[in-house]
Amino acid sequence: MSLTLAVITYNEEHNIARLLDSLYNIVDEIIIVDSYSTDRTKEIVLQQYPEVKFFEKKFNGYGEQKNHALSLCSGEWILFLDADEIPDTELRNSIRHVTSLNNPEYHIYKAKFNNHLGTHLIRYGGWGTVSRERLFRKDSAKYSDDKVHEYLISDKKAGNLDGKLDHYTYRSIHCHVSKINKYSDMMAEKMFEKGKRIKRFKVIVSPVFEFIKVFIFKLGFLDGFAGYYIAKTMSYYTFLKYIKLREKIKLEELEKKYHKKAV
Repeated sequence: MSLTLAVITYNEEHNIARLLDSLYNIVDEIIIVDSYSTDRTKEIVLQQYPEVKFFEKKFNGYGEQKNHALSLCSGEWILFLDADEIPDTELRNSIRHVTSLNNPEYHIYKAKFNNHLGTHLIRYGGWGTVSRERLFRKDSAKYSDDKVHEYLISDKKAGNLDGKLDHYTYRSIHCHVSKINKYSDMMAEKMFEKGKRIKRFKVIVSPVFEFIKVFIFKLGFLDGFAGYYIAKTMSYYTFLKYIKLREKIKLEELEKKYHKKAV
């Protein structure tokens, strides 16, 4: 059965070639939907990979962007990866095997992750047991419309692929903090649109609990300083998303207050 690799990108010049090189010989089609990257992502793809179908679309959220990419895919099977996710040899063989079957056991398959922080393979803190849906029949699933932390929607059971996805989540502290800032913006917007409200106490306590949960309860300390860094930045992300939500709520309250006075 035909297999399409789908990827959404934004400023992935450091990752995209590595991903495409790892999969070009096992997929029948490659679809990239780019959010108007300002680096060399588009140039690299168009010059080095002429077989890739490259599209551009304004980014309005991860769920919408991924569903748009799905609509462009012609394969019966979809392998949807992030640009910083690279399948190892065993996983590539497993993908090839599943998509060659006439009647596979499942319509959706999860891949286990090896999460890397720089040169460190992270084994604890909740990062060492991650598995996510990455391979599925096109007619069996779609993504939620969430701006961030989107998820695959399907009524089908999921199986597990052999092998691992190497996830290179970290390039530099600057890039990582920028990503945290971006994700916390979108998460605050998502919670605000859903009417979530938050008290000051939660803004203060939740980041502390997040650090303790990741570093102590989930054994992040066994990863040494890398584990401490992960726990600290996840705590920071938790603080940012809640303080940004609180800011949005306060601005809304002020707007309503002054609107009433004006009327």
